[in-house]
Amino acid sequence: MKIDGVFAGGGVKAFAFIGALQVMEEKGYEFERIAGTSAGSIIAAFIKAGYSSAEMFSLLDDLDVESFKDERMSFLPVPIAKWIHLYFRLGLYRGDALEAWLRRVLQARGIQTFGDLPKDSLRIIASDLSKGRLLVLPDDLKSYGIIPEKFSVARAVRMSCSIPYFFEPVKIYDRTGDGESSYVVDGSVLSNFPMWLFMDGKVKKWKRPVVGFQLTPELSEIPTNSIFNAISMFRALFETMSSAHDLRYISKDHAGNIVFIPVLDVKAADFELTEMQKEQLIVLGREETLQFLTTWGR
Repeated sequence: MKIDGVFAGGGVKAFAFIGALQVMEEKGYEFERIAGTSAGSIIAAFIKAGYSSAEMFSLLDDLDVESFKDERMSFLPVPIAKWIHLYFRLGLYRGDALEAWLRRVLQARGIQTFGDLPKDSLRIIASDLSKGRLLVLPDDLKSYGIIPEKFSVARAVRMSCSIPYFFEPVKIYDRTGDGESSYVVDGSVLSNFPMWLFMDGKVKKWKRPVVGFQLTPELSEIPTNSIFNAISMFRALFETMSSAHDLRYISKDHAGNIVFIPVLDVKAADFELTEMQKEQLIVLGREETLQFLTTWGR
């Protein structure tokens, strides 16, 4: 059965998606169109490139996340250099290593640009901070004078994964006006779970069944943010900013089409996951997806 799918952002918690995909494959579901934000955009791109859940697990399990911390060269002491790069480059790490890895993995399946994929089959969410707008890639590239079909899928995924202050923003140049550049960062800043993307706004219905995969508990079970100091308040601010719009939309229209995977004991940036933690995330993704399918009305 052909369906559309949406994958939320969530960093390393995305291992839970592997278990979810195992179940969808076993039950014979095939993703016709797919969208994702941040880590979810990686999963979405790999699905459209033809990778199975087992192959994705191997790619992510063998991945050395530390290699993505590609700092710029400097003769200054490390702490000073980091602050200077953060101030002037707007990120601690370049993000080039992440994009190079994505490019290698996608090219192995013959995918370089969006033109190598079926039209409208993959959409990726990013945030243009300069223009103050959400970007749906590749669709919105036309407004910058860029041909969507010729744009790199790896570059689009990198944009969606460019965590503010961790990775440098990606610059894109507006070729329709005076050539001003825009700074593009992680899509989760504006929409971490674009479940709205595949709905026809005119008739308020899906073109085909849609399943969303969210790395949070159900709405009524989401824990409150504990605020003790300025740092915890900033974390709560960022989490609220990245989820409030999506949560309102979900609660109103789409909760019955969402697999809620309640990952609470793993943070998005817990890069040093143990093998046991990875296995627990996969099992959790399997269990929640199996349970969802028993009641899904399509």
